[in-house]
Amino acid sequence: MTLSITAALLVAVFFTSMLSGIFGMAGGLVLLGILLLILPVGTAIAVQGAIQIIANGSRAWFSRAFIDWRVLSIMAMGLLAAAALLFSLRYVPDLATVCITIGLLPILLWIPQSWLSLDASKPHHAFICGFLGGGVNLAVGVAGPTVDMFFIRTPMDRRTIIATKAAAQVINHVGKVLFYWNATMVLTGWEWGAVALAAPFAVLGTSAGYWVLQRLTDANFKSWTRLLVTAIGIYYLMRGLSLLI
Repeated sequence: MTLSITAALLVAVFFTSMLSGIFGMAGGLVLLGILLLILPVGTAIAVQGAIQIIANGSRAWFSRAFIDWRVLSIMAMGLLAAAALLFSLRYVPDLATVCITIGLLPILLWIPQSWLSLDASKPHHAFICGFLGGGVNLAVGVAGPTVDMFFIRTPMDRRTIIATKAAAQVINHVGKVLFYWNATMVLTGWEWGAVALAAPFAVLGTSAGYWVLQRLTDANFKSWTRLLVTAIGIYYLMRGLSLLI
Protein backbone atom coordinates (compact mmCIF):
# COMPACT_ATOMS: atom_id res chain seq x y z
CA MET A 1 0.00 0.00 0.00
CA THR A 2 1.72 3.19 -1.20
CA LEU A 3 1.67 6.55 0.59
CA SER A 4 -0.83 7.98 -1.91
CA ILE A 5 -3.16 4.98 -1.52
CA THR A 6 -2.91 5.31 2.26
CA ALA A 7 -3.82 9.01 2.08
CA ALA A 8 -6.77 8.25 -0.20
CA LEU A 9 -7.90 5.51 2.20
CA LEU A 10 -7.88 7.91 5.15
CA VAL A 11 -10.00 10.42 3.24
CA ALA A 12 -12.37 7.61 2.24
CA VAL A 13 -12.65 6.45 5.85
CA PHE A 14 -13.64 9.96 6.97
CA PHE A 15 -16.36 10.44 4.36
CA THR A 16 -17.73 6.89 4.55
CA SER A 17 -17.89 7.15 8.35
CA MET A 18 -19.72 10.46 7.94
CA LEU A 19 -22.14 8.74 5.56
CA SER A 20 -22.80 5.99 8.08
CA GLY A 21 -23.15 8.56 10.82
CA ILE A 22 -26.01 10.14 8.87
CA PHE A 23 -27.82 7.08 7.55
CA GLY A 24 -26.63 4.28 9.84
CA MET A 25 -25.38 2.38 6.80
CA ALA A 26 -24.03 2.94 3.24
CA GLY A 27 -20.60 4.05 4.49
CA GLY A 28 -19.52 0.45 5.03
CA LEU A 29 -20.75 -0.45 1.55
CA VAL A 30 -18.64 2.26 -0.06
CA LEU A 31 -15.55 1.54 2.07
CA LEU A 32 -15.65 -2.18 1.28
CA GLY A 33 -15.88 -1.38 -2.44
CA ILE A 34 -12.71 0.71 -2.17
CA LEU A 35 -10.84 -1.96 -0.19
CA LEU A 36 -11.82 -4.67 -2.69
CA LEU A 37 -9.91 -2.70 -5.33
CA ILE A 38 -6.61 -3.03 -3.44
CA LEU A 39 -6.84 -6.13 -1.21
CA PRO A 40 -7.84 -9.81 -1.51
CA VAL A 41 -11.51 -10.48 -0.67
CA GLY A 42 -11.10 -12.01 2.80
CA THR A 43 -8.48 -9.43 3.78
CA ALA A 44 -10.64 -6.53 2.54
CA ILE A 45 -13.61 -7.81 4.54
CA ALA A 46 -11.50 -8.11 7.70
CA VAL A 47 -9.88 -4.67 7.31
CA GLN A 48 -13.25 -3.06 6.61
CA GLY A 49 -14.53 -4.76 9.75
CA ALA A 50 -11.66 -3.42 11.85
CA ILE A 51 -12.25 0.14 10.64
CA GLN A 52 -16.01 -0.17 11.00
CA ILE A 53 -15.62 -1.30 14.62
CA ILE A 54 -14.22 2.15 15.35
CA ALA A 55 -16.74 4.00 13.17
CA ASN A 56 -19.77 2.13 14.48
CA GLY A 57 -18.41 2.05 18.00
CA SER A 58 -18.04 5.82 18.12
CA ARG A 59 -21.50 6.24 16.59
CA ALA A 60 -22.98 3.88 19.18
CA TRP A 61 -21.18 5.81 21.92
CA PHE A 62 -22.42 9.20 20.72
CA SER A 63 -26.02 7.93 20.71
CA ARG A 64 -25.73 5.36 23.54
CA ALA A 65 -28.71 6.83 25.37
CA PHE A 66 -30.97 5.67 22.53
CA ILE A 67 -29.76 2.03 22.23
CA ASP A 68 -32.50 -0.57 22.66
CA TRP A 69 -30.53 -3.13 24.67
CA ARG A 70 -33.27 -5.77 24.54
CA VAL A 71 -33.31 -5.78 20.75
CA LEU A 72 -29.50 -5.71 20.64
CA SER A 73 -29.09 -8.79 22.86
CA ILE A 74 -31.55 -10.83 20.79
CA MET A 75 -29.80 -9.81 17.56
CA ALA A 76 -26.46 -10.91 19.04
CA MET A 77 -27.86 -14.40 19.64
CA GLY A 78 -28.92 -14.57 15.99
CA LEU A 79 -25.40 -13.58 14.90
CA LEU A 80 -23.83 -16.37 16.99
CA ALA A 81 -26.12 -18.91 15.33
CA ALA A 82 -25.17 -17.67 11.85
CA ALA A 83 -21.44 -17.69 12.66
CA ALA A 84 -21.62 -21.27 13.90
CA LEU A 85 -23.35 -22.34 10.68
CA LEU A 86 -20.84 -20.63 8.34
CA PHE A 87 -17.89 -21.94 10.35
CA SER A 88 -19.21 -25.49 10.14
CA LEU A 89 -19.57 -25.10 6.35
CA ARG A 90 -15.97 -23.76 6.04
CA TYR A 91 -17.26 -20.86 3.97
CA VAL A 92 -14.76 -18.94 1.77
CA PRO A 93 -15.90 -15.84 -0.24
CA ASP A 94 -15.02 -14.96 -3.85
CA LEU A 95 -15.13 -11.48 -5.39
CA ALA A 96 -17.87 -12.01 -8.00
CA THR A 97 -20.23 -13.64 -5.50
CA VAL A 98 -19.60 -10.89 -2.95
CA CYS A 99 -20.28 -8.09 -5.45
CA ILE A 100 -23.41 -9.65 -6.95
CA THR A 101 -24.86 -10.45 -3.53
CA ILE A 102 -24.26 -6.92 -2.27
CA GLY A 103 -25.69 -5.54 -5.50
CA LEU A 104 -28.93 -7.46 -5.03
CA LEU A 105 -29.39 -6.60 -1.34
CA PRO A 106 -31.05 -3.17 -1.92
CA ILE A 107 -34.04 -4.96 -3.47
CA LEU A 108 -35.00 -5.85 0.10
CA LEU A 109 -35.61 -2.17 0.91
CA TRP A 110 -38.23 -1.83 -1.83
CA ILE A 111 -40.42 -4.78 -0.84
CA PRO A 112 -43.90 -3.37 -0.04
CA GLN A 113 -44.71 -3.40 3.66
CA SER A 114 -47.87 -5.39 2.98
CA TRP A 115 -45.75 -8.20 1.47
CA LEU A 116 -43.21 -8.53 4.26
CA SER A 117 -43.84 -6.57 7.42
CA LEU A 118 -40.73 -6.86 9.61
CA ASP A 119 -40.12 -5.07 12.86
CA ALA A 120 -36.88 -5.36 14.85
CA SER A 121 -38.70 -4.34 18.02
CA LYS A 122 -40.41 -7.75 18.03
CA PRO A 123 -38.21 -10.43 19.71
CA HIS A 124 -38.55 -13.16 17.04
CA HIS A 125 -37.96 -10.60 14.29
CA ALA A 126 -34.87 -9.32 16.14
CA PHE A 127 -33.42 -12.85 16.24
CA ILE A 128 -34.03 -13.35 12.51
CA CYS A 129 -32.50 -9.93 11.88
CA GLY A 130 -29.38 -10.94 13.82
CA PHE A 131 -29.17 -14.30 12.05
CA LEU A 132 -29.67 -12.97 8.52
CA GLY A 133 -27.80 -9.71 9.02
CA GLY A 134 -24.93 -11.34 10.88
CA GLY A 135 -24.74 -14.19 8.39
CA VAL A 136 -24.71 -11.92 5.33
CA ASN A 137 -22.19 -9.63 7.02
CA LEU A 138 -19.84 -12.56 7.59
CA ALA A 139 -20.43 -13.97 4.12
CA VAL A 140 -19.99 -10.85 1.96
CA GLY A 141 -18.66 -8.15 4.31
CA VAL A 142 -21.73 -5.92 4.63
CA ALA A 143 -25.36 -6.44 5.54
CA GLY A 144 -26.87 -2.96 5.74
CA PRO A 145 -29.97 -3.56 3.58
CA THR A 146 -30.61 -6.94 5.25
CA VAL A 147 -30.62 -5.31 8.68
CA ASP A 148 -32.34 -2.17 7.49
CA MET A 149 -35.46 -3.95 6.24
CA PHE A 150 -36.14 -4.83 9.89
CA PHE A 151 -35.71 -1.18 10.95
CA ILE A 152 -37.07 0.88 8.06
CA ARG A 153 -40.67 0.04 9.03
CA THR A 154 -40.24 -0.13 12.81
CA PRO A 155 -41.98 2.44 15.05
CA MET A 156 -38.57 3.38 16.51
CA ASP A 157 -37.45 6.94 15.76
CA ARG A 158 -34.31 7.66 13.75
CA ARG A 159 -32.08 8.11 16.84
CA THR A 160 -33.01 4.71 18.27
CA ILE A 161 -32.60 3.10 14.84
CA ILE A 162 -29.12 4.60 14.36
CA ALA A 163 -27.97 3.77 17.91
CA THR A 164 -29.23 0.18 17.98
CA LYS A 165 -27.97 -0.63 14.48
CA ALA A 166 -24.58 0.88 15.29
CA ALA A 167 -24.21 -1.25 18.43
CA ALA A 168 -25.32 -4.35 16.53
CA GLN A 169 -22.83 -3.63 13.77
CA VAL A 170 -19.99 -3.37 16.29
CA ILE A 171 -20.78 -6.93 17.35
CA ASN A 172 -21.10 -8.03 13.72
CA HIS A 173 -17.77 -6.48 12.73
CA VAL A 174 -15.92 -8.01 15.67
CA GLY A 175 -17.25 -11.38 14.55
CA LYS A 176 -16.16 -10.64 10.97
CA VAL A 177 -12.59 -9.77 11.97
CA LEU A 178 -12.32 -12.99 13.99
CA PHE A 179 -13.86 -15.06 11.18
CA TYR A 180 -11.34 -13.77 8.61
CA TRP A 181 -8.38 -13.38 10.93
CA ASN A 182 -6.15 -15.73 8.93
CA ALA A 183 -6.70 -13.58 5.83
CA THR A 184 -5.13 -10.60 7.61
CA MET A 185 -1.76 -12.37 7.83
CA VAL A 186 -0.86 -11.02 4.35
CA LEU A 187 -0.86 -7.43 5.68
CA THR A 188 2.50 -5.76 6.30
CA GLY A 189 3.35 -3.68 9.35
CA TRP A 190 2.91 -0.50 7.27
CA GLU A 191 -0.58 -1.60 6.18
CA TRP A 192 -1.59 -2.36 9.76
CA GLY A 193 -0.28 1.10 10.66
CA ALA A 194 -2.55 2.61 7.99
CA VAL A 195 -5.53 0.76 9.48
CA ALA A 196 -4.65 2.06 12.96
CA LEU A 197 -4.22 5.59 11.58
CA ALA A 198 -7.70 5.38 10.05
CA ALA A 199 -9.29 5.10 13.52
CA PRO A 200 -9.34 8.86 14.36
CA PHE A 201 -10.60 9.64 10.84
CA ALA A 202 -13.48 7.21 11.42
CA VAL A 203 -14.35 8.93 14.71
CA LEU A 204 -14.20 12.41 13.16
CA GLY A 205 -16.35 11.33 10.24
CA THR A 206 -18.89 9.73 12.54
CA SER A 207 -19.05 12.88 14.67
CA ALA A 208 -19.68 15.01 11.57
CA GLY A 209 -22.39 12.61 10.39
CA TYR A 210 -24.08 12.65 13.79
CA TRP A 211 -24.27 16.46 13.60
CA VAL A 212 -26.03 16.21 10.21
CA LEU A 213 -28.37 13.47 11.47
CA GLN A 214 -29.86 15.77 14.09
CA ARG A 215 -31.03 18.08 11.31
CA LEU A 216 -32.87 15.45 9.26
CA THR A 217 -36.55 14.58 9.61
CA ASP A 218 -37.65 10.94 9.97
CA ALA A 219 -39.34 11.05 6.55
CA ASN A 220 -36.27 12.40 4.73
CA PHE A 221 -34.01 10.00 6.60
CA LYS A 222 -35.87 6.87 5.47
CA SER A 223 -36.41 7.93 1.86
CA TRP A 224 -32.80 8.99 1.31
CA THR A 225 -31.55 5.76 2.88
CA ARG A 226 -33.36 3.67 0.25
CA LEU A 227 -32.18 5.76 -2.70
CA LEU A 228 -28.57 5.93 -1.56
CA VAL A 229 -28.19 2.21 -0.86
CA THR A 230 -29.89 1.34 -4.16
CA ALA A 231 -27.40 3.48 -6.10
CA ILE A 232 -24.47 1.79 -4.36
CA GLY A 233 -26.03 -1.61 -5.00
CA ILE A 234 -26.21 -0.93 -8.75
CA TYR A 235 -22.45 -0.28 -8.77
CA TYR A 236 -21.73 -3.56 -7.00
CA LEU A 237 -24.06 -5.53 -9.27
CA MET A 238 -22.44 -4.12 -12.42
CA ARG A 239 -18.96 -4.92 -11.09
CA GLY A 240 -19.95 -8.46 -10.12
CA LEU A 241 -21.52 -9.17 -13.50
CA SER A 242 -18.45 -7.76 -15.29
CA LEU A 243 -16.26 -10.20 -13.34
CA LEU A 244 -18.40 -13.12 -14.52
CA ILE A 245 -18.33 -11.91 -18.13
